[in-house]
Amino acid sequence: MIIVAMQPSTSSAAANASGADAPVPQGALRLDDWGVIRARGEDAATFLQGQLTNDVLGLGAGEARLAGYCSAKGRLLATFVVWRDAAGDFLLACSADLLAPTLKRLSMFVLRAKCKLSDASTEVPLWGLAGEAGLAALGQAAPPRAWAVVSLTAAGQAAQAVRLPDAPVGGIAVPRVLFAGLALPSPAPALEACAWQWLEAKSGTARIVAATVEQFVPQMVNLELVGGVNFQKGCYPGQEVVARSQYRGTLKRRAFVVSGSEGLRPGQEVFHEADPGQPAGMVVLAGAHAGAFAGLVELKLAAAEGGTLHLGRADGTPLALGTLPYSMPMQEA
Repeated sequence: MIIVAMQPSTSSAAANASGADAPVPQGALRLDDWGVIRARGEDAATFLQGQLTNDVLGLGAGEARLAGYCSAKGRLLATFVVWRDAAGDFLLACSADLLAPTLKRLSMFVLRAKCKLSDASTEVPLWGLAGEAGLAALGQAAPPRAWAVVSLTAAGQAAQAVRLPDAPVGGIAVPRVLFAGLALPSPAPALEACAWQWLEAKSGTARIVAATVEQFVPQMVNLELVGGVNFQKGCYPGQEVVARSQYRGTLKRRAFVVSGSEGLRPGQEVFHEADPGQPAGMVVLAGAHAGAFAGLVELKLAAAEGGTLHLGRADGTPLALGTLPYSMPMQEA
């Protein structure tokens, strides 16, 4: 496999559209577009091990993992941030708009396993904390690195803070934390939902939503590059397809950060000037901050090598490629 580097746009217009000069988002918000599934019981770990793309049996105290849930065809039905609470139950944070169908589907396969699945969104509300002002709400309990989990007490109740991958903004790595608890330990400035989503897209860490269900094999959204796939674990739905994409060199699509002059939305198609008759990719995540719009977009590799990308239609708003916060292998066609 030949490894090639992606060259982001360096024009001033692209820099403005990407928010390179925008103030860093800071603060906290209640994540109404996230929900939580609880998995409880002595067989919970082995059940989840046979369903998700990542290793659950090896999940230790004080750590979280990203994982995908695939169809038999290897297409992502959901993505989860997975960790264990103080009682030892597994908590699976995912998009709220697909929690109910995902919970129903997972429950179909529990069978005789001693595992109870339930919607824990009300008892375990989720908050998003961003920037130093967001971390300050946790005081000394702020997790030190990505996927670290810190348990604490807030408002007299047990709570947990999960560190997510940072998002790069103008050369600054902006910290992000997923806080699970009824109330924050300390007040924090209000953060807009679109700004949190903007950081989420710029982090290059995919979250499947209802508009993108069954659209992507995990590698199409770089899930294995951010630690969401374990290729040594046992079988799970779609495992053969995911493994074949990894080892046979058949992957022709990846996810890239883009910016534009208007808002993007998940599920929206992206076109390339060289082939205006058919879409070159799809928006995975999107957000806005201080007049800047960003998205995480799944693209054909050939479409990322040059030329102009357009949002929604062949003559739609131009999109500029940005820079992912991690290296990415790209196979030449």
